[in-house]
Amino acid sequence: MRVLLAIGLTLLGAVAAVAAQPARQTLQAACFPAASLTAIDHERVPRRTTLRQSPPVVGSETVGALRDGVIRQPGAVRRVTLAPGSPKLVALTLDFCEQSHEIAGYDGAVIDVLRRENVPATLFVGGKWMATHETRFGQLLSDPLFEIGAHGWVHRNARGVSGATLRAELLGPAAAYQAARSRLASAQCAQPHATAMATVPRTLSLTRFPFGACHPESLEVARAGGLVPVQWDVSTGDASPEMSAGAIAATILRQTKPGSIILAHANGRGHNTAAALPAAIQGLRAKGFVFVTVGDLLAAGQPEVVSTCFDRTPGDTDKYDRFFAR
Repeated sequence: MRVLLAIGLTLLGAVAAVAAQPARQTLQAACFPAASLTAIDHERVPRRTTLRQSPPVVGSETVGALRDGVIRQPGAVRRVTLAPGSPKLVALTLDFCEQSHEIAGYDGAVIDVLRRENVPATLFVGGKWMATHETRFGQLLSDPLFEIGAHGWVHRNARGVSGATLRAELLGPAAAYQAARSRLASAQCAQPHATAMATVPRTLSLTRFPFGACHPESLEVARAGGLVPVQWDVSTGDASPEMSAGAIAATILRQTKPGSIILAHANGRGHNTAAALPAAIQGLRAKGFVFVTVGDLLAAGQPEVVSTCFDRTPGDTDKYDRFFAR
């Protein structure tokens, strides 16, 4: 019975997502010409800036509500346990990090692959990245393939800040998201597509801690803000220039299991990610895996919650504390 229920919920979620796709695609087509969606090489390269942007004021309307049926206990989701016999679901996630001293890149080639292969993905986007890439973020926001989560304001190590600074870092992206959604909704191109606009979530419900590092206070701030912390159990290593496309694809194919959450980057620091994805996607599909967003994955099984945050082994992200000690 539990297996049938899990499969039924998964299928219902998939049907709802498919039903929303045509309307959202119409919205995107109305506001963003197809030619404007494709990758532009120079956008991929991060560049330095002296401009500093403070996070928006976080009001009560910014705070989301934890999804019904999803974890409410302290901790971060590492992966999801699926019932035996369930579809082999897996979630691909992409981080769009941006620090205070830079304007990070937009790796459109990664997004082009996902659109071409029709692969849903969850994008964890920094609040400042949303503000400095207004048009690109609008394109992602209007795309039915993608689910948006928060990824800090300027990618601060949450373990190195506290109080109001920590709250602004973790919840600032939610305010930036709502501002971006309001801009899209009020645009003339979106006016005839109110039904499609209604399928774009009003608030964020997922977050990922910068550097994959957290502590009890940051976990509590996320929880109080209605955000479910999501980590990963498959780290592609694509942030290292030494990871070739073949090595990234091999890592994904070797480590992914049903219920896995895969970490990669699309902010110009995912070296060889775009080149690796076609082989990884085709290889996983050949093994019977089905790509879904993190939200759909959480709804399909039992989230595996850990009390601390790490990359591959507990404690391995503590090294980032040294940057703040200096």
